[in-house]
Formats: sequence, structure tokens, C-alpha cells
Amino acid sequence: MYTHRPQGRAAGRAALAALAALALAAQACSEETVAPAPGPTPPGIPYAGPGSLSAASGKGSFRLGAASAATQIEDRNPATDWYVFTLPEDEGGLGKGAAFVGDAARGYTKAIEDVALLREMGLDSYRFSVEWARIEPRRDAVDEDALAHYDRLLDALVEAGIRPVITLHHFSNPVWIDDPRHTDCAPGPTDENLCGFGHPEGGPLVIEELAEHAALLAERFGDRVDDWGTLNEPFNYLLAAYGAGTFPPGKATLFGDLLGDFVPVLRDYLLAHGAAYRAIKAADRGDADGDGEAADVGLSLSAADWVAARDHQPSDDPEDVGARDRMAYVYNHLVVDTVLGGQLDSDLDGAPDLELPGVAGTLDWLGVQYYFRAGVTGKLGGIVPVLALTPCVNGLDFGACLAPVDPTFCVPAMRYEHHAPGLYNVLTDLGERYPALPLVVTESGIATEVGARRAEVIVRALEQIERARALGVDVRGYYHWSLYDNFEWAEGFAPRFGLYTVDYGTYERSPTLGAEVLGEIARGRELTGALRAAHGGDRPMTPEATAPEGLERCLGN
Repeated sequence: MYTHRPQGRAAGRAALAALAALALAAQACSEETVAPAPGPTPPGIPYAGPGSLSAASGKGSFRLGAASAATQIEDRNPATDWYVFTLPEDEGGLGKGAAFVGDAARGYTKAIEDVALLREMGLDSYRFSVEWARIEPRRDAVDEDALAHYDRLLDALVEAGIRPVITLHHFSNPVWIDDPRHTDCAPGPTDENLCGFGHPEGGPLVIEELAEHAALLAERFGDRVDDWGTLNEPFNYLLAAYGAGTFPPGKATLFGDLLGDFVPVLRDYLLAHGAAYRAIKAADRGDADGDGEAADVGLSLSAADWVAARDHQPSDDPEDVGARDRMAYVYNHLVVDTVLGGQLDSDLDGAPDLELPGVAGTLDWLGVQYYFRAGVTGKLGGIVPVLALTPCVNGLDFGACLAPVDPTFCVPAMRYEHHAPGLYNVLTDLGERYPALPLVVTESGIATEVGARRAEVIVRALEQIERARALGVDVRGYYHWSLYDNFEWAEGFAPRFGLYTVDYGTYERSPTLGAEVLGEIARGRELTGALRAAHGGDRPMTPEATAPEGLERCLGN
């Protein structure tokens, strides 16, 4: 652990402001190049069948799946906070974000049909979330029709031989948890607005409600579901929703007493994880896959490949290396350290100091979600004094931003660099830090309208996973983000991550080359040498047809 001491509230505000900007991935992209012809055919990579995410019997197993999130795909959902947050003002909403979520991709209406997409690819698992706002649109009012809908979906998945992995909380809430229209919560907690995570009276109520929701789902679905994820990308979600205010409820604590307001939010969210973990373990009595474990419970972490930088170049200066290590600690390690140890480092100095009762050890497996590589510098003490670093983020370059390893690795729709070996770096780092904790890549993908680029990301991710596994890192699967195009939160519908494209006029799903390639791998249980030769390696990617011209670096300005 590092021991750099904090320098007050202002420093803390600057630290988390920079991290929030980073979580929103505001970087610009580079110009296109043309990929050279592939080289000699490399050996194939065979895959064992799927197994337990946490038991010793699952070591060596491997899952091939796809992922989605309820709010991003489901229609007919006015009870969620994203609905009122993005609904146009003249219709009674707040008009936030790039687009109104509306019908999203009609994933609720077409849920059973969409199982066929997974089956056609031969995938053995599907990670998705059950929308809390749909199950409990009003506090303590359970909608049995919604439960029946997810019952039918689970039955269809099991019948198709597809293992479900349910995420409890994936960036969305019922409106009554923390109403975006009434963020001051002046009257205090009510059944219509509990005031959200971090509120002195409402926070404990929200924790209790999420635990009750977890218990309900485990009791109702545990006979078909063994794999549960409590939270999705805790740090990113909280920074966007309670730090920058770009996600509902839209509380921008960056502009107030951030450490005083934000740390209680993070505390409550991780306490909610612990409560949900215990609730699932108590309520889920089924062993759906026969491995002797009724419930494997984990969470999914966003992890980035941090690179020491100075003056737009990679650096081995001790100041920059230290800055990189501190950045990796806060972004890649803090949540996991807290959940395993039960204590939160509330001032980001590297020393846990805040006890979280009931949290220690509540992690059976860790989901790893990798999308980008970014630079960090410690030059001149950094713009973030509490951490003595400056990361490459929007409007906060100051020499930290690096040229992409290759210009074609930049992702124009999201304005960041996707460098495949970064996944290997993240997995080996986490494997070394948490050697007893099984890992699974619960998300990795690319926003693109070029099918070859998606195929390349899939093949190269699997190659990097195999590199890590060859060193003994216990990685038990890969879930591609996402099954089909969807509502990309504050970015709206422009970024397209889907294995299947969605025509937002007809809502028809059409396979991309990514679906074809992942399907070939899943059906054959092998990443063949031919697929590796065609799409893998470290050579340039197929150019993005819509890439902006004339930009030389993925910079933050």
C-alpha cells in the first residue's frame, strides 16, 4: 500500500472529479490506417465446457457468453429512474443525456425471441440484469406479472442449455429509491423517495430494500440460477450518478463537499453489496448446475490499463510510475480490497480506515470489464494533489495522454483507445493481487459499425485471456458486450456495441461478423488458428469507416 497523505477537501474534490471524468471516457480518437495482411496460422485455443464460477471444480472450465443490462434493452419501463431522467422536459421529464431511453431495443417485448440469438451462436451463458423498477415499481409493491416474465425468460434459457447470470444492480433504480426530480429530498425519506445512497436516514433504507429485492429473486429463481452478480462497475456508476451527475439521480457532489457527500455514497453501496450477498446466500436453496453450490455471488469491476506517462510519452520516471500505481489502486483495486477486507479507504491514502460491517469476504468471484488504456503522470506533483497524479481525461491532459499503440485501436464512438493486451495486463495484475479469487471477463467489447473490428476485438480478447491463463491466472470465461445494440446510457443510441445490430425503425436484429465469429468459436469450443490468423494478433485493426481524420492521438481535449 502507498502512504501518500491527503491534502484536504479541495484535493479530494479534484481527485474524484478527475476520476469521474475518466469514468465517462472522454477522450478523442485518431486517424485511420490500413491493416496489413495476416501472418502465418497460429495454433488453435481449445476450450473446456462451462463450470462453477467459484468452486474448485470450476478451475479450467470456460464460459463463452454475451451480456446485456435491463434498462439498456427493455421497453415499456416508466418506473425506472432513467425514464424520467431522459424523458423530454415538455413531457414531464428532465431531458438529460443524449437521447430518451424510450423503448430502448424492445428487449422486454422480444425477450423470448432474443434467446434464439444466443442459441444460434451456441453460447453457453447469458449475463443480464432483472430490472428492479419493473419488479417493484412502488416500494413494497411486487409486480407478479414482471416476475412471471423473467420466469419465462429463465425457462427459455435453461431449455436452450444457456446458463443465466443475473446482475441485481446495473446502473438503474426504481424512481422511489432516489427520485431525480427531487434530489434535495427536503422532506426526508418517504415511500415515494428514499433519498438514495449516502443519505443519513435514507441510505440504510435503500440497503435494506436492495437486500429484500435480492432475497426475492434468489427465492423465486434460485432453482434455475446459480450465478449472481450484485453490482456492476461500482466506481463508474457512483462517480457518474453521484459525482458528476450525468446518470440519475444526477447529484453533482463534485461541486460541493465531495468527500463529505461522496464517501457515504460509496460506503452505502458497498454495504448494499454485502447485504445482497448475504440475502442471496440465505434465500437461494437450489443447485441448478449440480456442482454442490447453491449460489455463486460476485460483482463486476471496471478495470483500465494504466500507463506511466510524461509529455505524451511512456515514462519510467519514478514519479510517473508511482502515479500509475496509485491510479490503479483507486480505480482497479479499491472496491475489491474493501469487499474482501471489510474496510474502506475513505481518504484514498492507501490505508483502509472505515469499517463496513458485514462486508468482509462477500465475494465468491470477480467479474472483470475491460475497455480502455490511458496514461497517468506524476509530473509537478499532479493536478490531483491527494493522489499526486494527473490522468488523461477530458480537459485534463497536461502531458498524460499517449498516442495509441496503433491509430486503429482508437474507438471514435467512445473517444478512447481499446488496446487488447491491456486485458492481459489487467488480468495478470488482479490474478497476482487476489490469487484465490476466480476471475471471469464479464464484459469486453467495442462500439463500432464495422463487423471486422468487432470480430478482431473478440479474437484478441480471447488471445489475451489465454496468455493470462497460461501463467496460471484463474479466468473462467468471456462475456462479450453486448448481445445487441442498445441504449448506451448518457451517450444515447449512437454507440453500437452489439453482436447483432438493431434497426431502430423495425427493431429487427441482424448478425454482425462478430456474431458469426463468436458463434464459430462457441459451437466448436475452439478459437481456431484460422480465426486467429484472420482477426487476431497485435497488428492494426480494420479501420473504422466513420473515424475522424487528422487526429493523431486519443487526447483528452
